[in-house]
Amino acid sequence: MLALTRRKGEALVVNNNIEITVLEIRGDQIKIGISAPREVPIYRKEVYLQIQEENKAALESQRAEKLREIF
Repeated sequence: MLALTRRKGEALVVNNNIEITVLEIRGDQIKIGISAPREVPIYRKEVYLQIQEENKAALESQRAEKLREIF
């Protein structure tokens, strides 16, 4: 993991087309802004993990259904 120090108003660039800017710092919370192409999905980590779990469950369900069709 790369750890960087940024102040309010400062930014960093990822992969030449994603810019992450520190918008506000209030206590232990930081508000960030992300500028990225529309085709780049951006999720909060807890939402991303939930999507991954749902996709995994759907895939397992499809596999089980195909096995029932075969036998």
